[in-house]
Amino acid sequence: MSTQPETKLRPQCLNFVELLAQNIALISPTMTAALIVPLMFSNSGNMSWFSFALGSIMLLFVAFNLNQFAKRLTGSGSMYTYSSLGMGPTMGSMSGWCLLWAYTFIGLAGTTGFTVFAGKILDSMGIHLPDVLLFFICISACFFLAYKDVVVSQIVMLVFEVVSCTLITILCLIVLAHHGLGMFDSAQFDIKSLTWSGVGLGVVVAVFSAVGFESSTAFGEEAKNGTKSIPRTIIWSLIITGLFFIFVTYTEVLGTRGYTDQGKSVTLDAIDSPLTVLSGMYGVPWLAIPLEACAMTSFFALALSCINAGSRVIFAMSRHGAFHNCFREVHEVNKTPHKALATMAVIMFGIISIYCLAGPRAAVDAFGDAGTMGAFGFIGAYALVCIAAPMYLKKAGELKTKDMVICVVALALLCIPAVGSVYPAPPAPDNYFPYVFGIYLLAGLFRAFAFKVRDPKTLSQVREELQSFHLPAGLAIPK
Repeated sequence: MSTQPETKLRPQCLNFVELLAQNIALISPTMTAALIVPLMFSNSGNMSWFSFALGSIMLLFVAFNLNQFAKRLTGSGSMYTYSSLGMGPTMGSMSGWCLLWAYTFIGLAGTTGFTVFAGKILDSMGIHLPDVLLFFICISACFFLAYKDVVVSQIVMLVFEVVSCTLITILCLIVLAHHGLGMFDSAQFDIKSLTWSGVGLGVVVAVFSAVGFESSTAFGEEAKNGTKSIPRTIIWSLIITGLFFIFVTYTEVLGTRGYTDQGKSVTLDAIDSPLTVLSGMYGVPWLAIPLEACAMTSFFALALSCINAGSRVIFAMSRHGAFHNCFREVHEVNKTPHKALATMAVIMFGIISIYCLAGPRAAVDAFGDAGTMGAFGFIGAYALVCIAAPMYLKKAGELKTKDMVICVVALALLCIPAVGSVYPAPPAPDNYFPYVFGIYLLAGLFRAFAFKVRDPKTLSQVREELQSFHLPAGLAIPK
């Protein structure tokens, strides 16, 4: 009997719907409706819906580049593997480095969102629990579900998000019916109110809202008919959530106009629970608690999806020597990367606990900070995979002019949130975040080149493995 640890994930266990659930859970449309629309309004005002539309279009161009890989091959490394195939394992590791940052911090946004709404529900019952305990409950439950069964965890995410989005849609229809379903809010189509800084920062928020649409690519080894189902989930998750964002944003901006609290006028950017406010304003206060419960479960699904996706990136990178060999091990019974999952859970709990214990900032502030930080990681990974796509196609002899156009347009659109995050400079502490991420990137780059110099033999083996498993005969991985 072999004593070698299991290193293969459960094959052919996730169908199109379950993979789509992974993407939508990581995008978390409920998160946008519950907490992000006010943030968007603070940047883009009445034209907030336009920033969401522009952000969705931008990410569709990124998706077209991603699908050059997704429709040809499958694997567990997501954009790490894709970037390696186009630019070589050294630059590919930078894509993986960005993804780990992204999944960690977006997962923390989910954890803090869960804590915010769980706290509201518990407070209404006279129960007060410290944030750190709620962090622990959320992350521990996420780890347990992801550890036990990847299929069950995907179904849980799907159910939570469908129920939540259904309730939000019902509330929005009630608001629109009050104003007249055929009413046209001209203030939200006043192009003159647009500014470069507003659009730039608005698209940063839109990227934060939609990141994770590609996370199904991390489950290639576990997908049924992955080269067909995964590309479809990438496009459909963006279309579905993009339309939902535009619809909800338009409704919240219209619905909260004229809201007062204790006799004082309050604008949408100053409202921390817009769904609760709308339910009270439009005669359905009984919806408030169910909406808060759904928001809590949706944020839980977001954290769960990040732990699942991030662990697959660690799993794939450990196969190539980027991390310790133990992370490539799979649980004998559950067929899940249990050690990589545990590492993601411990890192997330450590970061969020230290952050909140180090200062008085509330969980809702930690949510915004974590989401902004996570968006930087996705922007970096998206840029690298967009560059890798035409390089891969050129080696395969399949590069066409339209592929280069799609790459250039995607990179140009990615410059909007990249520049918008630093100019004009946002207020502290947000103005420091790009530089913190820059230091992280430099550390990853140093690590990648040190590995290249220290262990060229392993790097050569990585290229051979990538070539044998993912590339057609005759194509070579760049050095």
